[in-house]
Amino acid sequence: MQYLSNSALIQKYNIPGPRYTSYPTVPFWDKEGIKESDWEETVKRSFNESNTQEGISLYIHMPYCESLCTFCACHKHITKQHTVEDTYIDTVLKEWKLYVDLLDDKPSIAEIHLGGGTPTFFSSANLKRMIEGILEDATLHETYDFSFEAHPNETTEEQLQTLFDLGFNRTSFGIQDYDPTVQKAINRIQTYETVEKINNMSRKIGFGSISHDIIFGLPHQNKENIKTTIANTVALRPDRIAYYSYAHVPWIKGVGQRGFDENDLPKDEYKRELYELGKQLFFEAGYEEIGMDHFSLPTDSLYKAMKNKKLHRNFMGYTAGKTKLMIGLGMSSISDSWYSFAQNEKRVEDYVNRVNEGKLPVFRGHLLSAEDLIVRQHILNLMCNLETSWENDEMKLDTMPEILKRLEEMEEDKLIEVYDNRLAVKESARMFVRNVCMAFDLRLAENQPEGKIFSMTI
Repeated sequence: MQYLSNSALIQKYNIPGPRYTSYPTVPFWDKEGIKESDWEETVKRSFNESNTQEGISLYIHMPYCESLCTFCACHKHITKQHTVEDTYIDTVLKEWKLYVDLLDDKPSIAEIHLGGGTPTFFSSANLKRMIEGILEDATLHETYDFSFEAHPNETTEEQLQTLFDLGFNRTSFGIQDYDPTVQKAINRIQTYETVEKINNMSRKIGFGSISHDIIFGLPHQNKENIKTTIANTVALRPDRIAYYSYAHVPWIKGVGQRGFDENDLPKDEYKRELYELGKQLFFEAGYEEIGMDHFSLPTDSLYKAMKNKKLHRNFMGYTAGKTKLMIGLGMSSISDSWYSFAQNEKRVEDYVNRVNEGKLPVFRGHLLSAEDLIVRQHILNLMCNLETSWENDEMKLDTMPEILKRLEEMEEDKLIEVYDNRLAVKESARMFVRNVCMAFDLRLAENQPEGKIFSMTI
């Protein structure tokens, strides 16, 4: 048998597909949504099963940004009017109170992550008011981990010190690219000196883990400016690096992702060469590959979690710890009770109005079936450990013969190994893990989308 080259494999398998921060993926949630009673019941069930041992996670969406980055696919609200801060913080605290009143005991918080938008859009005083307000109604888990995302241009020493004093130990800086032409195209202009200053300031204050986010596949990117961006990044020695593929989905995100000519985007094989180049440079600098699109130093908790097979993946990406219950607060946040998902209203005004009515601001969700839960675990195993098994009865699916049939071609192409009710993705085929997951995705198989809803897998 003649085996395909790496280039041919990329062309063959580079198709639209989910990123699998959840299963089912959001486009395949039940169209009728989730009943409020079902969502509340599964939250309480998950909380009662896990709060004492592992605690709960909070994701807080901070949607405001002062300017629009044209690569961004997040739910955000662009404004320079900081008067919006007070109302938003008030609403987040009211929403948290609704959850606290729902639960049967005081929540033990194991994780808080502030995402956005730009969390450091908010003043130190408001960040302090929000976190202290949340912790008033909770206890801290013995291994708690607090983190936040930050824009290097819009983060001050006062904000860093305030968050550190509140228990935050990890920060993530959105770098994306250092090349001036690329920065202009994506409207994200920040100098190396700015990043260096805020990075070193974080170290001096005492943050134990610093992450830098870089994106490959941006307009005007080439191998030379990727080399420069990565050289600048590893010079600052962040503990973690997220090396994301740019997801070009303007049919979903509208005008924000049409701020440049699509012909300026690196295409297909060349885009993948940018990733492979970056990956090699990270290896040479002493970083280890984690899951998909992530790298860390061997001293970081993410690497240790991977080695101990405790790596977890959720709507926040890869995490070093797992909690069964993740409550999302704020506009557009997605919550995960393990047994169900729920997403908040996506417009700030609708979110505020629902909370002020005394209602959880959920506008859509999905109650997982018994089959969903099994598929979810298989996909989670693959995304975190590059392997899964159905040796135990609780991991068996009636549809496994169909799944294995869909995987035959990948097995023939030497991307995976299937044996003794087990499947392993070869290390050299890590880039194709999303394609492997798609074979397990029963809802995708049953309901092939008619239009564009996903970015490319590779």
